[in-house]
Amino acid sequence: MSAVGAVAPYLHHPGVSHSGQVSFLGAQLPPEVAAMPRLLGDLDRGTFRKLLKLVVSGLQGEDCREAVQRLGTTAHLSEERLGALLAGTHTLLQQALRLPPASLKPDAFKDQLQELCIPQDLVVDLASVVFGSQRPLLDSVARQQGAWLPHIANCRWRVDVAISTSALARSLQPSVLMQLTLSDGSAHRFEVPTAKFQELRYSVALVLKEMADLEKKCEHKLQD
Repeated sequence: MSAVGAVAPYLHHPGVSHSGQVSFLGAQLPPEVAAMPRLLGDLDRGTFRKLLKLVVSGLQGEDCREAVQRLGTTAHLSEERLGALLAGTHTLLQQALRLPPASLKPDAFKDQLQELCIPQDLVVDLASVVFGSQRPLLDSVARQQGAWLPHIANCRWRVDVAISTSALARSLQPSVLMQLTLSDGSAHRFEVPTAKFQELRYSVALVLKEMADLEKKCEHKLQD
Protein backbone atom coordinates (compact mmCIF):
# COMPACT_ATOMS: atom_id res chain seq x y z
CA MET A 1 0.00 0.00 0.00
CA SER A 2 1.33 3.45 -0.83
CA ALA A 3 1.34 6.27 1.68
CA VAL A 4 0.40 9.72 0.54
CA GLY A 5 0.10 13.13 2.12
CA ALA A 6 2.32 15.42 4.13
CA VAL A 7 2.69 16.00 7.83
CA ALA A 8 -0.36 17.79 9.14
CA PRO A 9 0.30 21.46 9.95
CA TYR A 10 -1.74 21.37 13.14
CA LEU A 11 0.86 19.37 15.02
CA HIS A 12 2.84 21.95 16.98
CA HIS A 13 5.69 19.56 17.78
CA PRO A 14 6.45 16.06 16.50
CA GLY A 15 5.60 13.32 18.95
CA VAL A 16 3.93 15.60 21.51
CA SER A 17 0.22 16.36 21.71
CA HIS A 18 -1.27 19.71 22.70
CA SER A 19 -1.91 18.26 26.17
CA GLY A 20 1.81 17.57 26.59
CA GLN A 21 1.47 13.80 26.26
CA VAL A 22 3.97 11.76 24.26
CA SER A 23 2.24 10.54 21.11
CA PHE A 24 1.87 6.79 20.68
CA LEU A 25 2.66 7.40 16.99
CA GLY A 26 6.28 8.21 17.76
CA ALA A 27 8.55 11.22 17.57
CA GLN A 28 7.50 12.02 14.00
CA LEU A 29 3.96 11.64 12.71
CA PRO A 30 3.87 9.04 9.89
CA PRO A 31 2.80 10.77 6.66
CA GLU A 32 0.15 8.14 5.93
CA VAL A 33 -1.49 8.91 9.28
CA ALA A 34 -1.19 12.67 8.75
CA ALA A 35 -3.12 12.28 5.48
CA MET A 36 -6.05 10.44 7.07
CA PRO A 37 -8.21 13.44 8.15
CA ARG A 38 -8.19 14.82 4.60
CA LEU A 39 -8.82 11.42 3.04
CA LEU A 40 -11.64 10.52 5.42
CA GLY A 41 -13.52 13.59 4.25
CA ASP A 42 -17.06 12.51 3.37
CA LEU A 43 -16.44 8.82 4.10
CA ASP A 44 -19.45 7.41 5.94
CA ARG A 45 -19.04 5.41 9.11
CA GLY A 46 -20.34 2.19 7.59
CA THR A 47 -17.67 2.23 4.90
CA PHE A 48 -14.97 3.06 7.45
CA ARG A 49 -16.04 0.12 9.60
CA LYS A 50 -15.69 -2.21 6.61
CA LEU A 51 -12.27 -0.74 5.91
CA LEU A 52 -11.29 -1.10 9.57
CA LYS A 53 -12.40 -4.74 9.54
CA LEU A 54 -10.14 -5.41 6.56
CA VAL A 55 -7.17 -3.81 8.31
CA VAL A 56 -7.77 -5.91 11.44
CA SER A 57 -8.00 -9.04 9.30
CA GLY A 58 -4.71 -8.08 7.68
CA LEU A 59 -3.09 -7.64 11.08
CA GLN A 60 -4.28 -11.16 11.88
CA GLY A 61 -2.45 -12.49 8.84
CA GLU A 62 -5.42 -12.99 6.50
CA ASP A 63 -5.33 -12.39 2.74
CA CYS A 64 -7.77 -9.53 2.09
CA ARG A 65 -6.89 -8.53 -1.47
CA GLU A 66 -10.20 -9.61 -3.01
CA ALA A 67 -12.19 -8.03 -0.17
CA VAL A 68 -10.27 -4.76 -0.67
CA GLN A 69 -11.17 -4.73 -4.36
CA ARG A 70 -14.84 -5.33 -3.57
CA LEU A 71 -14.86 -2.53 -1.01
CA GLY A 72 -13.32 -0.10 -3.49
CA THR A 73 -15.99 -0.97 -6.06
CA THR A 74 -19.01 -0.87 -3.76
CA ALA A 75 -17.90 2.28 -1.91
CA HIS A 76 -16.81 4.05 -5.13
CA LEU A 77 -13.33 4.73 -3.73
CA SER A 78 -10.41 5.27 -6.06
CA GLU A 79 -7.53 2.86 -5.76
CA GLU A 80 -5.25 5.66 -4.56
CA ARG A 81 -7.62 6.88 -1.84
CA LEU A 82 -8.47 3.38 -0.64
CA GLY A 83 -4.81 2.36 -0.51
CA ALA A 84 -3.88 5.48 1.43
CA LEU A 85 -6.70 4.97 3.93
CA LEU A 86 -5.71 1.35 4.45
CA ALA A 87 -2.07 2.33 4.93
CA GLY A 88 -2.91 5.07 7.42
CA THR A 89 -5.29 2.92 9.43
CA HIS A 90 -2.83 0.02 9.44
CA THR A 91 0.05 2.20 10.68
CA LEU A 92 -2.13 3.85 13.32
CA LEU A 93 -3.32 0.55 14.76
CA GLN A 94 0.08 -1.08 14.49
CA GLN A 95 1.71 1.73 16.46
CA ALA A 96 -0.99 1.64 19.15
CA LEU A 97 -0.81 -2.14 19.50
CA ARG A 98 2.95 -1.96 20.07
CA LEU A 99 2.27 -0.47 23.49
CA PRO A 100 0.81 -2.51 26.36
CA PRO A 101 -2.64 -1.38 27.56
CA ALA A 102 -1.09 -0.25 30.83
CA SER A 103 1.07 2.28 28.97
CA LEU A 104 -1.53 3.67 26.56
CA LYS A 105 -4.82 4.57 28.19
CA PRO A 106 -8.08 4.78 26.18
CA ASP A 107 -8.63 8.44 27.03
CA ALA A 108 -5.12 9.39 25.94
CA PHE A 109 -5.54 7.41 22.71
CA LYS A 110 -8.84 9.13 21.89
CA ASP A 111 -7.54 12.59 22.78
CA GLN A 112 -4.53 12.24 20.49
CA LEU A 113 -6.68 11.06 17.58
CA GLN A 114 -9.07 13.97 18.08
CA GLU A 115 -6.09 16.35 17.97
CA LEU A 116 -5.32 14.83 14.57
CA CYS A 117 -8.84 15.94 13.51
CA ILE A 118 -10.15 12.38 13.07
CA PRO A 119 -13.96 12.37 13.51
CA GLN A 120 -15.21 11.38 16.94
CA ASP A 121 -17.31 8.42 15.78
CA LEU A 122 -14.34 6.95 13.91
CA VAL A 123 -12.14 7.46 16.95
CA VAL A 124 -14.57 5.30 18.93
CA ASP A 125 -14.32 2.53 16.32
CA LEU A 126 -10.52 2.64 16.36
CA ALA A 127 -10.46 2.53 20.15
CA SER A 128 -12.73 -0.54 20.12
CA VAL A 129 -10.01 -2.41 18.21
CA VAL A 130 -7.08 -1.32 20.38
CA PHE A 131 -8.85 -1.84 23.71
CA GLY A 132 -11.62 -4.28 22.81
CA SER A 133 -12.11 -8.03 22.88
CA GLN A 134 -9.93 -8.58 19.78
CA ARG A 135 -6.80 -7.23 21.49
CA PRO A 136 -5.58 -10.58 22.94
CA LEU A 137 -5.80 -12.22 19.50
CA LEU A 138 -3.94 -9.36 17.83
CA ASP A 139 -1.22 -9.51 20.49
CA SER A 140 -0.91 -13.27 20.01
CA VAL A 141 -0.53 -12.94 16.23
CA ALA A 142 2.10 -10.20 16.66
CA ARG A 143 4.13 -12.43 18.97
CA GLN A 144 3.97 -15.32 16.51
CA GLN A 145 5.08 -13.10 13.64
CA GLY A 146 7.99 -11.80 15.70
CA ALA A 147 9.08 -15.35 16.47
CA TRP A 148 9.74 -15.97 12.77
CA LEU A 149 12.94 -13.92 12.94
CA PRO A 150 16.03 -15.96 13.86
CA HIS A 151 17.53 -15.26 17.25
CA ILE A 152 20.78 -16.19 18.98
CA ALA A 153 20.62 -19.78 20.20
CA ASN A 154 24.22 -20.15 21.32
CA CYS A 155 27.29 -17.96 21.74
CA ARG A 156 30.86 -19.25 22.06
CA TRP A 157 33.93 -17.10 22.51
CA ARG A 158 37.59 -17.25 23.39
CA VAL A 159 40.53 -14.89 23.69
CA ASP A 160 43.29 -15.57 21.18
CA VAL A 161 46.78 -14.11 21.04
CA ALA A 162 48.55 -13.41 17.79
CA ILE A 163 52.34 -13.11 17.81
CA SER A 164 53.65 -10.34 15.60
CA THR A 165 56.71 -11.30 13.57
CA SER A 166 57.39 -7.79 12.39
CA ALA A 167 60.89 -6.56 13.13
CA LEU A 168 59.44 -3.16 13.93
CA ALA A 169 56.76 -4.31 16.38
CA ARG A 170 57.29 -7.56 18.26
CA SER A 171 54.29 -7.81 20.57
CA LEU A 172 51.45 -10.06 21.63
CA GLN A 173 48.14 -8.91 20.15
CA PRO A 174 45.08 -10.37 21.96
CA SER A 175 41.71 -10.57 20.21
CA VAL A 176 38.27 -12.03 20.88
CA LEU A 177 37.05 -14.84 18.63
CA MET A 178 33.28 -15.28 18.66
CA GLN A 179 30.86 -17.73 17.10
CA LEU A 180 27.11 -17.09 17.12
CA THR A 181 24.69 -19.90 16.30
CA LEU A 182 21.19 -18.71 15.33
CA SER A 183 17.88 -20.48 15.80
CA ASP A 184 17.74 -21.25 12.07
CA GLY A 185 20.96 -23.26 12.35
CA SER A 186 23.27 -20.74 10.70
CA ALA A 187 26.61 -19.93 12.35
CA HIS A 188 28.56 -16.67 12.16
CA ARG A 189 32.22 -16.35 13.18
CA PHE A 190 34.14 -13.11 13.60
CA GLU A 191 37.21 -11.71 15.31
CA VAL A 192 37.30 -8.48 17.32
CA PRO A 193 40.38 -6.74 18.78
CA THR A 194 40.07 -6.36 22.55
CA ALA A 195 40.06 -2.56 22.31
CA LYS A 196 37.16 -2.62 19.83
CA PHE A 197 35.35 -5.24 21.89
CA GLN A 198 35.52 -2.98 24.94
CA GLU A 199 34.17 -0.09 22.85
CA LEU A 200 31.34 -2.31 21.63
CA ARG A 201 30.52 -3.51 25.14
CA TYR A 202 30.43 0.05 26.47
CA SER A 203 28.33 1.34 23.55
CA VAL A 204 25.77 -1.48 23.87
CA ALA A 205 25.47 -0.93 27.63
CA LEU A 206 25.01 2.82 27.10
CA VAL A 207 22.33 2.34 24.43
CA LEU A 208 20.43 -0.17 26.58
CA LYS A 209 20.46 2.25 29.51
CA GLU A 210 19.24 5.15 27.36
CA MET A 211 16.47 2.98 25.88
CA ALA A 212 15.34 1.94 29.36
CA ASP A 213 15.34 5.55 30.57
CA LEU A 214 13.40 6.72 27.50
CA GLU A 215 10.86 3.90 27.85
CA LYS A 216 10.21 4.78 31.50
CA LYS A 217 9.83 8.46 30.60
CA CYS A 218 7.37 7.71 27.79
CA GLU A 219 5.32 5.35 29.98
CA HIS A 220 5.00 8.00 32.69
CA LYS A 221 3.85 10.65 30.19
CA LEU A 222 1.39 8.29 28.47
CA GLN A 223 -0.14 7.39 31.83
CA ASP A 224 -0.60 11.04 32.87
